[in-house]
Amino acid sequence: MEEEKRREHLLLFAWATAFVATLGSLYFSEVLRFIPCDLCWFQRIFMYPQVIILGIAIVRKDFTAARYSLALSIIGGMISLYHYSLQKIPFFQDYAISCGRVPCTGQYINWLGFITIPFLALTAFTIIIFLSLAVMRQQKEENER
Repeated sequence: MEEEKRREHLLLFAWATAFVATLGSLYFSEVLRFIPCDLCWFQRIFMYPQVIILGIAIVRKDFTAARYSLALSIIGGMISLYHYSLQKIPFFQDYAISCGRVPCTGQYINWLGFITIPFLALTAFTIIIFLSLAVMRQQKEENER
């Protein structure tokens, strides 16, 4: 029973991470009026559904949903890493793809010289990846008993 509670808390923390990331991206675009580039939209595509998936998983105590959040977070994290590389690594900037109306190399924020919007998304995806793996590992250990 204690293991189930631990998995619930891990899923709740993963949901909270996705929820805060979603609110943050909406704040940047709807309140501060930052226009998202194409890569930002792709990152949103892989983050926003996790609020719903993980929320339903918590209510239903469906720990297998960690597989889906893991898959979405790995893909979203790879997009975030590429996007962050476009912003911070000169080699990638020189060969950057055309990214719609807003350049993907643009940095609306640059806190402490390294924290940009794709970095924030990468951080959220990474947290969800580790939490999903922890849920899956605990689920596997529970099934082996």
